[in-house]
Amino acid sequence: MYMWFELLFMLILILISAQLFSNALEYFGEKIDISTGVTGSIFAAISTALPETTVPILAIIAGTADRQVNEEISVGAILGAPLMLSTLSTFIMAFSVIRKRGVNGYISPEATGFERDMSFFLVAFTLAALAMFLPLEPNYMRILFCIILILLYFIYLLLTFRASKALVEDGHAVITNEPLFIAKLGFKTNLTTILIQLLFGLVLLVLSAKGFIHGIQQAANSLGIPVLLLSLLVIPIATELPEKVNSVIWVRKSQDTLAFGNITGAMVFQGTLLPALGILLTPWEPSRIVLTGILVTYIATAWLRFNISTRGIKIKALFLNGALYLTYLVVVLS
Repeated sequence: MYMWFELLFMLILILISAQLFSNALEYFGEKIDISTGVTGSIFAAISTALPETTVPILAIIAGTADRQVNEEISVGAILGAPLMLSTLSTFIMAFSVIRKRGVNGYISPEATGFERDMSFFLVAFTLAALAMFLPLEPNYMRILFCIILILLYFIYLLLTFRASKALVEDGHAVITNEPLFIAKLGFKTNLTTILIQLLFGLVLLVLSAKGFIHGIQQAANSLGIPVLLLSLLVIPIATELPEKVNSVIWVRKSQDTLAFGNITGAMVFQGTLLPALGILLTPWEPSRIVLTGILVTYIATAWLRFNISTRGIKIKALFLNGALYLTYLVVVLS
């Protein structure tokens, strides 16, 4: 019974920290005069990706006494994250504004940044998938794949920052719509208080990761479910909550570039640096469950990439992403 309270407590922490973080990040982006694309795809994406980044690292370095369990938790967290973002997260974001915008309405992120994010992810995820078929020994090819994945992310950062100035001039600067939460306690809104709130939100995210690993193992043992399956399904739901909640908050405030950038930028981060970690520190081998997740992620991402237009993406198009997640659940649970 304790494990369920532990997992619930971690989820509550994630929800609270997501609210604190997204609020502070809007002010930070406005303060340093950068585009919504950079704020969402880089700052928000990397920071809210800390839980799913911390889970596989802690699972390998300081997880349970069972190495195989640690590796399965790590692989599940790495591959489950982009699966969850490309399917369930995008559907939830669309569903949250369906009443206001209608089924035939649009979510309209800045198109060039969106296309760049999706293209980089598809290339990186292809390399990560191919690496599963490389031999463990000698590991020279695996190391080469890791280096390429890391370089891809740094190229992505360079291109995204380079595009920021022009986007700000075109009206894509970050504009805040509500007061800084910490200011409600009587503090002045300045860079120091913004950074304090930002750091506090991040600390809450990171602290929840270690306890969540323990809860996942206990839940798997209690339910008699393979750790890999549970980590593919449950860990991403919890660790991706910051992206889900932040994106819902932003899209409901018509900050569509921030909303989608938070998801797509996290996917690039998780399709490059995290697989590099998995390739180096785990066997990184294919299985039916893993390959099914990779295929669903590919379909969902390609659907997003090729449905963007100058007006954005139709809300009803994102229903397919939700259907893909349900399909994945049916396949792996059967």
